[in-house]
Amino acid sequence: MIQAFGLTSNSRKALPPAVDDVSFEACAGRVTVLLGAPGAGKTTALRLMLELQQGRGLAYFRGRPLHRIAHPSREVGVLLGDVPGHPARTARGHLRMLCAAAGVPVRRADEVLEVVGLISLRDERLGTLSRGMDRRLGLACALLGDPHTLVLDDPADGLSGRENRWLHGMLRAHADQGGTVLVTTADPKEAARTADRVVTLDQGRLVADQEAADFARTRLRPRVAVRSPHAVRLAALLTKEARAAHRSVEVVQEDGNRLSVYGSSCAHVGETAFRHGILVHQLADETGDMGPGAGAQAPRRTRAEAVPAPSDGKQATVGAPALGAERPEASGDARAASGIQKADAAAALRVPQDEPPTSPAPCPPADASSRDAVPAPGGDSRSGAAATTADGTASATPGATAIEAVTAEERPPGTGQPAAPSARRPLRTSASRTSDTLPVLPPPISVRSAPSPLRPLRYELRRATGISTGFLTCAAVLLISVFTAVLLARVGHTSQARLLAAWPVQLPLPPAALGAGLLGALAFGDEFRHPALAADRGTVPRRLGVLTAKLLVAALTALTLAFLTVGCDAEALYLVYGRELAQVPAEWLPLSASWLGLVIGCAWAGVLAAGVFRSTTAGLAAVVAVPVVVVPVVQKAVESASVRTAAGLSMRLRETLLVQWPFGGERYLFAVARVIAQPVGGALTFSLTALLCAYLLTTLRSRVR
Repeated sequence: MIQAFGLTSNSRKALPPAVDDVSFEACAGRVTVLLGAPGAGKTTALRLMLELQQGRGLAYFRGRPLHRIAHPSREVGVLLGDVPGHPARTARGHLRMLCAAAGVPVRRADEVLEVVGLISLRDERLGTLSRGMDRRLGLACALLGDPHTLVLDDPADGLSGRENRWLHGMLRAHADQGGTVLVTTADPKEAARTADRVVTLDQGRLVADQEAADFARTRLRPRVAVRSPHAVRLAALLTKEARAAHRSVEVVQEDGNRLSVYGSSCAHVGETAFRHGILVHQLADETGDMGPGAGAQAPRRTRAEAVPAPSDGKQATVGAPALGAERPEASGDARAASGIQKADAAAALRVPQDEPPTSPAPCPPADASSRDAVPAPGGDSRSGAAATTADGTASATPGATAIEAVTAEERPPGTGQPAAPSARRPLRTSASRTSDTLPVLPPPISVRSAPSPLRPLRYELRRATGISTGFLTCAAVLLISVFTAVLLARVGHTSQARLLAAWPVQLPLPPAALGAGLLGALAFGDEFRHPALAADRGTVPRRLGVLTAKLLVAALTALTLAFLTVGCDAEALYLVYGRELAQVPAEWLPLSASWLGLVIGCAWAGVLAAGVFRSTTAGLAAVVAVPVVVVPVVQKAVESASVRTAAGLSMRLRETLLVQWPFGGERYLFAVARVIAQPVGGALTFSLTALLCAYLLTTLRSRVR
């Protein structure tokens, strides 16, 4: 089950908070709908519960806050907006990538695709999916870790009627299996049709927390929709006949030629129009919405008072006081005037103010797991209109009560259970509060980064190979390298090493190094552009596991690209000009070390720069800046006059370490040192060190926050 206590968002400037002291419960085995008009605070409430937005309050999922759950994706399935996957990735590839992040077997992707009915579209690109198919894929992502709780933000938005029925059937099936379902919607009819419990928000405040049957009885009202060019005349006739027959009929004039008739029937309205020769263009039964606070408190009405129009009406013409939603069975009945006195009729239509509404019932335990969770304190779901007091009674005074925040002191140490009801602070009305008895604010909600993938290397491999960008980039690099090598050989005056690397003197970097840097920058740039790892947070988590996996995959890709570039260039030179230009240079070992170090270093620079600056363009710019900006600085530092030199460094290192490297390992170590000692090698090493420190600094800063 879900328990939310005192959810309050931070207000900006002088504006009121989007969510103000909202508390409710969503029970296991039931579908709970968070209802409200656009801007009522539904999405903000969900983001506060999921610790995606700063504010105040508490939210427990089966007795634990989200940051105390080891694997959140296996406990809570979330769908906020569209699926932020790469448009060129297939639906199956996207789910297989998320399987590695969630630590579930890869076969789970096909299982959830079968459940949501997308198995036949598993090879379709995400960019080609329709709105309904995208919603199905989002639900598949939420179900991937087999969670107990589903939190879905307006999942039926933009769906057709058939897709709507399928979605509601899926949510009902999950609830019937003992799961908890919390969804948001702006349609009260949809809420009454699909929910077991409806929590209504209006302007950021909780105004009603009702069972679905009570919600439909108090919020929704049957009416007859009429369209006629003589709407004013028909309204007057219906009012006159209602007064003559002492029937409760309310006629509301809508925009244009439309009438809404409450308390009557299509047959009665049609007969009235037929008798008086009035042309009718539309005559249909509908369900009218009485507004967010319809069930919270009903005003006193007498026969002499005018009945206010519903929220969707503008002008009411009243013949007799309309029956409230509490007595819908009396609508349209013809009553005899001789047996009914005026006072009795008025008393029957009056809803007394001193009669409190029924308080919400506590959640029944669905299974052993829900029984072990934190029990629902009595009356935690309250509103200003109807709030349950500490002794179980209800108050009907608007804004009279407010829930006291559940603080950490109310929970015994080492347990997730709330304190006993007797140990809690009693609820006080706003009239009895004074300056020395102010309520304690709920604890702040901190935004935490998404957890690291449980299998980061598998995740990165599936991410890199799931789209064609990497393969197309490698193919373009090889073609450009071959063309450049052949052109340089024709012009002449180019060394053998530069021919094999296809590196003209006029370019700061060879095509292979630029391609490796671009692929490295895409490793993090695509994560920030299409945040599949943290779809609800909009950013990829900066974790060392993710960084290590991306560096390994980038190094492997750069190594493959470096070997393929030299091989293709050598083969092209041999085919065009013969064996003379395809020979291996004499100093192939240091040249190979320099070549591999350059390509891998550029790939790592792209990864780190894109991770620090959160952009593919910034990552590629950092790669290009190494030879353009950093190398001249290093060259100037090396060529400057010095008093002493590092002559004999190798001998002194050997004497200090007192270690004999096996298989001539010191030779390779000195080759690496010589590569670093070069201007480009030193500049690249310096850049990588600076970027790595910046990445670690930003990671530590985010954790401290």
